[in-house]
Amino acid sequence: MALSEFPRLGLDPFLELRRMQSEMNRLFSGFNAAAAREFPPINIWLGENSVVVTAELPGVSREDVNLNLQDEVLTLEGARQPQLRQQDVKWHRRERAYGSFARTVQLPFRVDPEKVQARYTNGVLEIELERLEADRPKKIQIRAA
Repeated sequence: MALSEFPRLGLDPFLELRRMQSEMNRLFSGFNAAAAREFPPINIWLGENSVVVTAELPGVSREDVNLNLQDEVLTLEGARQPQLRQQDVKWHRRERAYGSFARTVQLPFRVDPEKVQARYTNGVLEIELERLEADRPKKIQIRAA
């Protein structure tokens, strides 16, 4: 079937190209509102009896970070302060966001709040949370009949 055989539906042949360009511009535009909601970026590793959460916090001091554990929910809150610049500076590009942030993580099991360890090294926060002893899987021995 030739292109001329399709009825004209008033479609813009460049609509998809403009949509793709808009999406690429959004992806490469830097720190937007959606990305700001996902700050700090986190990783979560599961072990048999523990979970480790790491968060990248460049430019945030240890004193500006708060951790809270409530049941199986870990909350990381803090603030990144802007670097002071001269008043007459014109920005060429500004991608780093400043201000308050919060991330909440639903943990996969209950953890022992007395055994939580948090370390902060070179802008990376690492939180290790151990599973409650009572919630750990128990191996059951099968006896011969």
